Amino acid sequence: MIGLSLAYLRDRALNTGLNILLLGLSVASLVILLLFSSQLENRFDKDAQGIDMVVGAKGSPLQLILSSVYHVDIPTGNVPLETVELLRRQMGVAQAIPLALGDSFRTFRIVGTEPAYPALLGASLADGRMFGQKMEAVIGVEVAARTGAGLGQRFVGGHGMTGGDDGPKHEEAPFIVVGRLKPTGTVIDRLILTNVESVWAVHGIEAPHDEPAHEGESAEEHADHASPAEVTAVLVQFGSPIAAVRLPGFVNRQTNLQAAVPAVEVSRLLALVGVGLDAVRAFAVLLMITAGLSIFVALLTALRQREGDMAMLRVIGASRAAILGQVASEGLILAAAGTVLGLVLGHGVIALAAANIEQLHQLGLNPLAFHPGEAMIAMAALGIGLIAALIPGLRVLQSDIADTLANAR
Repeated sequence: MIGLSLAYLRDRALNTGLNILLLGLSVASLVILLLFSSQLENRFDKDAQGIDMVVGAKGSPLQLILSSVYHVDIPTGNVPLETVELLRRQMGVAQAIPLALGDSFRTFRIVGTEPAYPALLGASLADGRMFGQKMEAVIGVEVAARTGAGLGQRFVGGHGMTGGDDGPKHEEAPFIVVGRLKPTGTVIDRLILTNVESVWAVHGIEAPHDEPAHEGESAEEHADHASPAEVTAVLVQFGSPIAAVRLPGFVNRQTNLQAAVPAVEVSRLLALVGVGLDAVRAFAVLLMITAGLSIFVALLTALRQREGDMAMLRVIGASRAAILGQVASEGLILAAAGTVLGLVLGHGVIALAAANIEQLHQLGLNPLAFHPGEAMIAMAALGIGLIAALIPGLRVLQSDIADTLANAR
């Protein structure tokens, strides 16, 4: 029966191809939405692990989170270095890790920080050692793969975070690679890490040696007699639940500072993105239903033209189950072909987007990753194809053989 079904499908090749394409497009749309939303949410969670609050210059909280946690946006500005010590002295702060941004190398950001930062995201050395002295750098696995940099490699950063090779470079202050990190599946994989003093040195700023802020002293009060050295943001990890309640308010009361909580801002972002994704998802489901109706109409029309053939099969001894199975196999073949095409198209579009859109590549979209929800999409597509075939198939079985053969003459 399978051979007969394939022969019938080949006989109307154009109609068969259009039905497969229509179903394939609907499956591809659902797969793309599923992969994008699930991988985006997972990546956001992994990149923000252990980071309870980000402190930076006043501005957009979401921009602060995107630039300092996910490294996909421009920072809101700089804050005084004394902010780091001020936060560390607050009750309930387990860690306060500074970040100094501003330069890049071949699209990869150079981040001035401390060894606590890669440790926070679970990164460990593949070879070499952690940065210690000025102008020493440790690179993520993606940086090493795309630039070919190895231990002992020297490079110079360019001003700005767009990574353009044509922009101004700090030729007088080259970095040297002293370590490479193992893959983590986080933002660390595409960063170049060094100490904060290196970032200052590149820009001609001397490391300060001032006394730390006193307990209860605001950032502005201490800044009046502090060093001009600045950092871009401070990543804060809470040591007690009460810190989550007290610290954001304390920070926001400082004139030049703001506190942003990654969990809150990411939830808002996903909610905004989710509205658009839900609309596209509804369209994809409608497209899949349309594909099912198209298969139904195509099979119904074809069976009307082959009523004589079906009646003859029944005359020569073919059972009702065999006839119904033959019709159902046509629908399943169409649905299976459309499902395979949709899965290939879906992963292919993700691969092309990640390769050609830098922002999506930075978010770590993986076209080779499969989501369990794809099995549900495939089952739904096969179910639609089967139902679309069974309805006209049952109609054929209910027809009178004698009348059908008489009308076929």
